[in-house]
Amino acid sequence: MTVILATACAVVYGTADFFGGLATRRSQVLSVVVLSQIAGLVLILALLPVLPGTAGAAALSWGLAAGLSGAAGLVLFYRALATGVMSVVAPTTAVTSAALPVVFGLAAGERPAFWALVGVALALCSVLLVSQDRSAERRGSRASVLTALAAGAGFGGFFILLAMAPDDAGLWPLVGARVSSITTVALLALVTRRALRPGPGSLHIIVAAGVLDMAANVLYLLAQQDGLLSLVAVLVSLYPASTLLLARQVLGERLRGIQVAGVACALGAVALIAVAQHL
Repeated sequence: MTVILATACAVVYGTADFFGGLATRRSQVLSVVVLSQIAGLVLILALLPVLPGTAGAAALSWGLAAGLSGAAGLVLFYRALATGVMSVVAPTTAVTSAALPVVFGLAAGERPAFWALVGVALALCSVLLVSQDRSAERRGSRASVLTALAAGAGFGGFFILLAMAPDDAGLWPLVGARVSSITTVALLALVTRRALRPGPGSLHIIVAAGVLDMAANVLYLLAQQDGLLSLVAVLVSLYPASTLLLARQVLGERLRGIQVAGVACALGAVALIAVAQHL
């Protein structure tokens, strides 16, 4: 079940990021982040009666901390998407966001099976292959890659901090995360005097990004509660594959042979980790 939840999470995350990237090309980054986060908060509040948990101080505190890290990551990520090549920014962020939880999980004593570790290595290689795009060699691409790396650190912190919440917390850590992230980004917009009004024709895209992002967060939380953080985070990091495929189909971004190989490696990584889970 862990592999299914984490893989589904990756697909939904990738789709959410695609919509988020489209929205930032029509609206200010802070506007996209705040409005999408509000849409996600509405979804999580609707799901609380369905997936109840204990709303303790620890659950909300870890959620609040995760929200701060995630908000920083999301602002940086959307900025990178708006200025860089989507099929490069997404996997660059993913490598960083996966590496931090893997290191943390191993340091905390997690010991995945041998074939699962092989799958982890293959997954990290896959996102590196997917990120190979010569079209990124243009003015300003280096800045967008550096921004993507910083965004990945924020997302990695989000995954780690969310994993620290008690197992009986249910979805409450995500409530705390959304409250802190919305508050932080809204204050940032106020201080920088940035308008939060969405651009023409972008509101429905922003809402879709927020709902999908929260759905992915729910899948991640359920997967992490069921399995090892070091494995779940890596499977989730495969989300650029769906972002890339959507960018190909909708935006016409071309896939090179090495990127196709990266998608194939991602599928192989999922298979290896799934097999290791049942050995």
